[in-house]
Amino acid sequence: MGFKIRILPRWFVFLLDLFLVCFCLVLSRMLKSNHNWAHMDVGLRFMLGVVLVSNAILFYVFKSYAGIIRYTTLEDTSRLVMINAIAASIYVAINTFLLNSLDFFSLQIVTINFFITTFVIISYRLAVRYCFNFYKSLSQGEKADKKKVVVYDASADGMHIKKVMNSLPNGDMQVVAFLDDSFKTEGKLLEGLPIYSTQESSIARLKNEGVELLILANKHMEKGRLNELVDNCLAHGIRIQQVPAMLDWLNGKLDTQQLQDVNIEDLLEREVITIHNEAIYSQLKGKKILVTGAAGSIGSELVRQLLQYRPSLIILCDKAETPMHEFHMEIKDKYENASVKAYLGDICDRQRMEHLFEVYNPQIVFHAAAYKHVPLMEDNPSIAVINNVYGTKVLAELAVANDVEKFVMVSTDKAVNPTNVMGASKRIAEIFTQSYFRQLTKDKKGNATKFVTTRFGNVLGSNGSVIPRFRKQLEKGGPLTVTHPDITRFFMTIPEACLLVIEAGAMGQGGEIFLFDMGKPVKIADLARKVIKLAGKEPDVDIRIVYTGLRPGEKLFEELMSSAEKVMPTYHEKIMIADVRQYDFAMVEKKVDKLINSARQHYTLETVFLMKEIVPEFIPNNIAYTKLNIPTN
Repeated sequence: MGFKIRILPRWFVFLLDLFLVCFCLVLSRMLKSNHNWAHMDVGLRFMLGVVLVSNAILFYVFKSYAGIIRYTTLEDTSRLVMINAIAASIYVAINTFLLNSLDFFSLQIVTINFFITTFVIISYRLAVRYCFNFYKSLSQGEKADKKKVVVYDASADGMHIKKVMNSLPNGDMQVVAFLDDSFKTEGKLLEGLPIYSTQESSIARLKNEGVELLILANKHMEKGRLNELVDNCLAHGIRIQQVPAMLDWLNGKLDTQQLQDVNIEDLLEREVITIHNEAIYSQLKGKKILVTGAAGSIGSELVRQLLQYRPSLIILCDKAETPMHEFHMEIKDKYENASVKAYLGDICDRQRMEHLFEVYNPQIVFHAAAYKHVPLMEDNPSIAVINNVYGTKVLAELAVANDVEKFVMVSTDKAVNPTNVMGASKRIAEIFTQSYFRQLTKDKKGNATKFVTTRFGNVLGSNGSVIPRFRKQLEKGGPLTVTHPDITRFFMTIPEACLLVIEAGAMGQGGEIFLFDMGKPVKIADLARKVIKLAGKEPDVDIRIVYTGLRPGEKLFEELMSSAEKVMPTYHEKIMIADVRQYDFAMVEKKVDKLINSARQHYTLETVFLMKEIVPEFIPNNIAYTKLNIPTN
């Protein structure tokens, strides 16, 4: 079976088509004259000449001979029907305006000829295509040797995927069924293949029939439905993949190696949220906005979303040179008319920050710069304080001194009942900005800067988060490391988190701590198992899961608010306000200055102790600091 089928030359297809249209004309005359040759022969030579010339021109203009016959598509057949319709119109026009005779192109002959020619010229193409596919199936072996695949979505997209998959050169997959949510379609056939429902019983039946893979044609499924379908398939050992960009399909560039695993982010993210764009637009349009930590995961997404509100300028502030350069280039490439300025600077460098405010005079600040990695901050508490507390203090004081309208700080759920240095440092930053705003209000200093805090949990795909780490471990063949079998976390996507930060910032009137609805907590061990299964592997068989023990400062369960805090709703169902304890600013400022002085000396135990003085609920679970867990006044 090593013989290779050659493509027919274009000139051969062109001549064959001309021969067939002439043959069909003769056949049409024969049927019209009831096989009476005497009547059929009248004017036949003239008619054949007209048919030859007309169709030769039409075939050349529409390039009907240029397609590869074995890959004839609906577009090709539509073109042939159009050519025949135009040819028929030419015959009628010649007969009516030039000949005015019933012996030549009468309406009956033209009609009969149209249908016969269309049938013959399309049928031979389809016959060639069928023979080629039959030959290909024989040369590649029986279909039973191919991997059985089912396509989700019995729609035009699903049918297109089926056609492409079953016609791939050297393809090792065969679509054998469709899956669809609509129970009305169950039991019916689509292009000869059965349609199943998405119920678990249908998934089990497909598995028993040897189906190994489900291909998702619909990438915009409702998230709950997608999770249910994925769970059912994984429970029965059916792998799930999705198609690449549709452009690759249309250009015929697809092979089975391009099928993509379902991203765990697609399963964890919630439905698209809506925000009140008009109110935000009125607050941000034409404003100069400073974003600190602009090259980070949260800061960069904030910038992307803020650009749609047409600020007059966005100042990108970060101290990481290479990430800043790459992000600045991305913004310039994607948003040609965006007014952005890359500003390299450390938020802890007061002189540099003074320069930033003096030169650019920002009207709104989104403060996303922070050290956030718990284990690193446990080993370097003085650095956590300098960056997260002192850096925030510098920016807050400069914002007030330069009449900034609003200061929006990005905090974390780890600031609630903190057990680690990072969370405690962010809680101190919250306390400072809140008490500072209340002091400004008390002093009635005109239009005081409004300080707003937003607090949320882990974001999917952020730098150093668990899912990118799992992927890297998976690429190396495992194992996947989880700190504890029962550890759970809240997750939301970076775009959703940033949308809510912008929304909360717009609604904030100063002094609030906004909490975001993080949905249901996710067990990290379950997340690891699902990541492995989505990659077509079996947990603890192909890829091991290893428990390494809780890291210093790490919690089993995260909290969005403490037991002493109450929650008040806002007009947005996913944003709430925490009613937290209020602090006297004079006392806070004194203790924060003392803490910063200790941190500058890099006194580890003293720094942690002073953090506990400011945040009494801070109970370190790091063995190095547990001796500090004594009652504080």
